[in-house]
Amino acid sequence: MKVVKFSGELVEYDKSKLSRSLKKSGASDEVVAEILNKIEMQLYDGISSKKIYKLAFQLLKSSANVHAARYNLRTAILGLGPAGFYFEKYIAKIHESLGFETTTNVVLNGKCVSHEIDVLLLKNDLVKMIECKFHSSNDAKSDVKIPMYILSRFNDLKDRSYRLFGSNRAINSCLIVTNNKFTEEAIKFGTGYQLEMLSWDYPLKKGLREIIDQYKIYPITCLTTLTQFEKEKLLAVDIITVKDLIEQNDWLEKLEISKNRIRKILSESHQL
Repeated sequence: MKVVKFSGELVEYDKSKLSRSLKKSGASDEVVAEILNKIEMQLYDGISSKKIYKLAFQLLKSSANVHAARYNLRTAILGLGPAGFYFEKYIAKIHESLGFETTTNVVLNGKCVSHEIDVLLLKNDLVKMIECKFHSSNDAKSDVKIPMYILSRFNDLKDRSYRLFGSNRAINSCLIVTNNKFTEEAIKFGTGYQLEMLSWDYPLKKGLREIIDQYKIYPITCLTTLTQFEKEKLLAVDIITVKDLIEQNDWLEKLEISKNRIRKILSESHQL
């Protein structure tokens, strides 16, 4: 059975891969087996991976909203676009949860030119700059030109003193973050020049997906109980993560959402 990927590539249907992604949602083995059975009854040669994903999402949602929300995570991160402005804020929120002080969109003068830095981190008196590469589709990859370009920016900024986090400090290191994947050449280049890199699946077992699941730092865009309009309104007032929404849930009333729906939204949020 052939499946058409997002990129247009034809591949064999992989039941084990679909099973693993369903299990990552938190669904039980019994629910996963039932969903796989229902999906396979609707498969045909040349079916798109997008259609399989939609079938799985709807079946998970009928089982439990929270499972669908976790399964929808990668697509939900695309909802932090289209330009990636909210993705940068989301990456800052993740690092706040990891114990860093953060600030976003800072303009600094380098040795040769000025640079707008997506995120700056402070921990143990060391400053790290983060450059985010946001892709608006799941099949795009960050190639070797990305770390090459960012290395040149880092080199123009390092070894200089700036007023950061209330003191004069230098930028000590650089991290490149993407919502998708790096090519092998990009990883080789970044590793060779000691650039830290974080993508959906890199470093192995320590990628963005694992960090989000481990620390429960989910974006509000993964919530199945919110409409697209509501998500956009909440992002605009800097409610980026599900934790933000729980802590500032009065915004749900300000959006004139009914009490019954608010209970459902907060129930899904707390389960995540």
